[in-house]
Amino acid sequence: MAKWPYSTARWQKLRMVKLNAEPLCQTCVARGELVPAEVVDHNQPISQGGNPFPSLEGLTSLCARCHNEKTAGFDKQGGNVTGRRFKGCDDQGNPIDVADGWFGTGGPSNHENRSCQGPTSKKDVYLIRDLKKWD
Repeated sequence: MAKWPYSTARWQKLRMVKLNAEPLCQTCVARGELVPAEVVDHNQPISQGGNPFPSLEGLTSLCARCHNEKTAGFDKQGGNVTGRRFKGCDDQGNPIDVADGWFGTGGPSNHENRSCQGPTSKKDVYLIRDLKKWD
């Protein structure tokens, strides 16, 4: 039998409500893919103090692939260094995971360069050689 709270009728009902509300994998949708959700995941893992029965906003509908990726990289005690739960970028080049350390505290508007490579520093200096002078 599954581990608590997943074996309870309360969780099963909450899971079905979330899947009915958001039947597609939310991470895949952010990547531009339409993949059916199979798993309902806690945004804050129970092992890290998360509520076992949160509101729907505290849950995410995921496909098995995205759930396994998040669980392996983030749900362990203490999470991971970057805070990133999901890999990849949206069609604008922004990381799909708003918890990504790239966003900092103010979101993507704090950065001039909105790409998966992250913000560029204004201190970067590039030396460009004029090829015509060297011919």
